[in-house]
Amino acid sequence: MRILLLGEYSNVHATLAEGLRSLGHEVTVASNGDFWKNYPRDIDFARRPGKAGGMVLALKIFANLHRMKGYDIVQFINPIFLELKAEHIFKIYSYLKKHNRRTVLCGLGMDWYWVNTCVNDKPLRYSDFNIGNTIRNNTDAVREMKDWLGTSKERLNRLIAGDADAIITGLYEYQTCYERHFPEKTFFIPMPIKTEPVVPFVNTDGRLHIFIGINKTRSEYKGTDIMLKAAEAITKEYPQKAVLKRVESVPFAEYKNQMNRSDAILDQLYSYTPAMNALLAMSKGIICIGGGEKENYTILNENKLRPIINVHPDEDSVYDALKELILSDKERILELKRQSIEYVAKHHDYIKVARQYEKIYKSII
Repeated sequence: MRILLLGEYSNVHATLAEGLRSLGHEVTVASNGDFWKNYPRDIDFARRPGKAGGMVLALKIFANLHRMKGYDIVQFINPIFLELKAEHIFKIYSYLKKHNRRTVLCGLGMDWYWVNTCVNDKPLRYSDFNIGNTIRNNTDAVREMKDWLGTSKERLNRLIAGDADAIITGLYEYQTCYERHFPEKTFFIPMPIKTEPVVPFVNTDGRLHIFIGINKTRSEYKGTDIMLKAAEAITKEYPQKAVLKRVESVPFAEYKNQMNRSDAILDQLYSYTPAMNALLAMSKGIICIGGGEKENYTILNENKLRPIINVHPDEDSVYDALKELILSDKERILELKRQSIEYVAKHHDYIKVARQYEKIYKSII
């Protein structure tokens, strides 16, 4: 098959492309590299700042339209698959739909179905937008609600989702949102991670090395601010047992280098499930402290492994989880590291995941 993957979220499309190519498919990735993360792509749609940057991007898209037709599958990472306003994407989407066979929409992040479901239906106990029946009022959440509800972004999302031959979600949370609207064509597939043989990091100073990656523009929204406070408090209380490493908004290659020499990672306070950053860490034997609710294991049909240290969305929960881990014996820490590697290899290996995508693609052609 000829497959066009449009847009990028946390290396999902770049990794999936590698898996699909290993299965013999012709795959093109067209994206902006997910901003500063700079993930690999075949067609570069990165945008420079300002109005001039928008004009240059528009010219770049126009010059590459001939490279984006004649595919069996066009897969959109998100309805906003280009760094353009939604009203400008409608025509590009129409062109792509007209000149390719089938379209697939991913449910992998911020979109109308995610915002609307969390704000209005509230099927999740907590999320980026609600804690129980209370709507979160932090700046980022309010901005996203205004951005998606009753706007051209909503109209674009609903159009692409309605037209799509399949919708593929990557986390339990997004599956919950989309299957409510499109039960007949929504499929859950775990996120792809390129796994490789690894020996877990073992520190030589007797301390637990804790890693946290900070996106300065979304720290409050993702709960990184709360996780950071808890980590700072615990490392201050137990300086001989734990050390904190923090990195802020760095390219993917540097992020990986910084993360690799860590025992544990703090990631996504308001999530039920580990996403790409945490899964990558787990594949290297780094313990995830974050989203590990029972629903995550159920959707994967996982009845044995429990490598994730689950926390609830408050500072005390994170602090208590860190304290318990820091005071754990060496055997428990090594077992969690071992289970983390096994968990990712079992459910998220990029070739296994690519085969699941391949199966859906074949079913809709």
